[in-house]
Parts: sequence; C-alpha cells; structure tokens
Amino acid sequence: MNSSKLRRCLTGALVAGLFPVVFNAVAQDAPAAQEKGPAPADAMLHALTVEYPTPYRAMSAEEVKTVLDRVYTYLERTTPAELIHKSDGTPIANLTTADPDAVFKPGDFRLTSYEWGVTYLGMLAAGAATGDARYTDYTIKRHQLLSDLTRLYNPVVQADLKNSHAPHKSFLNPHALDDAGALCHSFLKAKLGGSKVDYTQMIGICGNFVTKKEYRLPDGTFARGGPDGNGGFKARPLKNTVWLDDMFMGVPTIAYLGAVNGDSKQFDDAAKQVLQFSKRMFNPQLGIYMHGYVEGQADHPEMHWARANGWAVMSMVEVLEVLPKNHKQRDAILKQLRAHIKGLSTYQTRDGFWHQLIDRPDTYQETSATAIYTYAIARAVNRGYVEAQAYGPMANLAWNATASKVLANGQIEGICVGTGMAFDPAFYSYRPTSVKAAHGYGPALLAGAEIIEMNKKFKFGLNDSGLMFQGPR
Repeated sequence: MNSSKLRRCLTGALVAGLFPVVFNAVAQDAPAAQEKGPAPADAMLHALTVEYPTPYRAMSAEEVKTVLDRVYTYLERTTPAELIHKSDGTPIANLTTADPDAVFKPGDFRLTSYEWGVTYLGMLAAGAATGDARYTDYTIKRHQLLSDLTRLYNPVVQADLKNSHAPHKSFLNPHALDDAGALCHSFLKAKLGGSKVDYTQMIGICGNFVTKKEYRLPDGTFARGGPDGNGGFKARPLKNTVWLDDMFMGVPTIAYLGAVNGDSKQFDDAAKQVLQFSKRMFNPQLGIYMHGYVEGQADHPEMHWARANGWAVMSMVEVLEVLPKNHKQRDAILKQLRAHIKGLSTYQTRDGFWHQLIDRPDTYQETSATAIYTYAIARAVNRGYVEAQAYGPMANLAWNATASKVLANGQIEGICVGTGMAFDPAFYSYRPTSVKAAHGYGPALLAGAEIIEMNKKFKFGLNDSGLMFQGPR
C-alpha cells in the first residue's frame, strides 16, 4: 500500500473510532500527498491518536440525557416535596391549616432558594428537550406545594411579619432579590408553558417585591446596601453596591412579568436594567464584567468572577426570549450579548471550562459558571443571535466539561459555594467548592437541555481533526 493511501486509511480509522456515525460529504481529511516515493518520517503524525481529557466530540441526545438522568435521580431523592412536624419529625400527609409546627422535610437543598428557582427552570427545560415528563413533574409538583402553602400561610405571615412561622417564610416576606426573583422567574415561565398550578398569589408576592420594593439607585438600577430603616445604610458590603448577580436575580423576572401581564413598561424596565448594569460593569476591552460596583466610588479593582458573568449572560438570553421583536432596546441588548459571548470565548480553557476568576488562570476551573455559559451560548446559537460555526463547537466542549463533573450518583463536583463580593483576588480564589453547593444543579440541567436542542438543529463533527459545524440537520 503506498504512503498516501495508508495515510488516508489511518485518518479514516481515527475519525471512525472517535465518531461512529456517518457524516455528510463536506467533512474533509487532509489532502493526499502529491509526492511519490517512500514516505518521510512525519507523513502520518497528524493521524496520531489525541488523548483529550475532555471528550472532543458532540454528544448524542441519548448521551446527554444519561447525564441529566443521574442529576434528576439524585435531586428527586434528596429534595422531598413533603412536610413534617418540626417538634417530632412525623410526616404531615394533608395540611389544612397554617400549622406553625410544619416545616419542609429536610433534604440536601432548600425548595425556596434562588438556586432552586434556577433548578426549577432547568427541570422545565430538560423536560421539554427530552420529552421525559419526570423533569417537568419535578417542578410542577413543588410549585403546587408552594402554591398550597402560600394560600394557607400568607394571611398569617402578613398579620405578624416578625413572629409568625411558615415553611417558606423567606418567600412570603422577602428581604432581597435572592428570596423572590429566581423563584418568580420559574413560576412565570411555567405559567407561560401551560402549567395548571394557580400562580396568582405567588406571582403577586414576588412580582411586587421585585418591581416595587427592592432597593434601586436613582436611575432605577438594582442595588444592595440601601437604607436600614434606622437612618443609616445596610453594609452589603458597602452603601449603594451593584452586584452583577442581580442582573439575573431580578431582571428576567421583570421581563417575564411583562410577557404574562402584557405590560410594555416592564419590558422597558428590564431592558434599561440590562444596559445600565452593562454600562457600569462591562469591560469592553476584555469582553467580560466585573463583579461589584459601588456608586460614587472612583476606582474599582475589577474582579471578573465567573458565576456572576454567568448570571449576566443568562439574564440577556432570558430577557431576549420574551422581549418584543420590535422593542427599541432589543438591538442594543443583542449587541451586548454578542460582545459578552465573544469575550467569554477567549477565556475557555483547553479542557472546556472557565476559571473561577475568568482572566486568572491560577484560579480553579469552576463548574457552575461553565454550565451557565454552555446554556447561554447554546441558546444564543439556537436563536440565531451568534453564529453556529463560531460558537457551536465551543458550547459542545463546554457541555462535555460540565458532564465530566457529574458523578455516578448525580452529584456535581467543582461548584463554588455561595459568594459575596470583594475587590481582591484572594477572596474569590480560595472560595471552597462542594457537591452540596446548590448553584450548579439548575445550570447543568439547563446546559444539557440546550445542547440537546442545538445538536438536534445542527450537525457538528470532525473536519481535518477539528470539531466543526457541518450544517443544519
């Protein structure tokens, strides 16, 4: 066999081994050598097997679902939608009155945290992408429980905000966007998706807090460190501090309220928030956001925390999902989303992750941010906001990285625990990770669901050894 034919055979075997599916005729190997005679020593080096730590391919829908199923099974088992008596731990089968002794049966995660608002969104997305009703039912079952509890306990809590008890009091009497925003987002999305749960009372509570009660700067931007009610200001951590996190914790909720209520003013508010956060906190030279900003402070040492950048990019794709096509600020938000995704693309590691501080390779590779970027980039590809050719392979690699952190028991490794904000790198660099950090589970579900949708819509495969877009399916 001559050298060029041998080389083509080896290359074909390599590709077939990595991708046991048939690609269309546009996929190319390196052209055959035109020289005749004995092969030089380097003739077949390009066909050597590459040991990629993160699988270098597009997962099939079945493979993605296998990963998601592990996450689902773990969460279904460890987040019971049940009530018990706090005093003796006995189960409550049917709660008909606002019993002050009733609490949620303990599990690994809280059913009313902002992280679980994201998880409810992830379960809804996974159900839609896979057709597996278990995912959708996970969210609807817990939403129904929260709706029933709200009907029973809200009158009691409102009558005595300080001394009353309820299993989900932080939701009924919210003090921050974390208590209400992401949960409200999940209620609104489920309602728009056709859920039969009565969300009226819950959306009224959380929507009113997000739109009317949460502290804002004079231009309307969400902020922390507002008045403390005693003539001073709360330290969160400083007066008038803008957290990038709140670009997600409240802004999509406002946009979805606009979609549910048909209120154009809420669309205007959501769009304004995105652009005002971005004006203060986006670094156009780096293409990424700083985490914290203090109104009136002259200098801001920029800490580009990965998960906060995730909340920002996720906020934009969620707002665009419901913002009217003819809205006057839609193009500006699209431009900002594209700039952010382009910026993020320059920092993806060779293993498919992003670092805890995005632009500091000496910090660890963090899973929750990687999952959020996977979701947002794949969603942007699917909606045509960015090019599939440019960003589809990146999204697939990021999903494969995320999937590599899902253990056999469904727990997820490498998730940074809850994090405040600071202006020094040590704070972020040494934040612990834990499989019990709730922040990574919803993003992983969202990421897998969107990757399934992307790979159904577009083909990606090897072309001259590189993972490439190969056209629509």
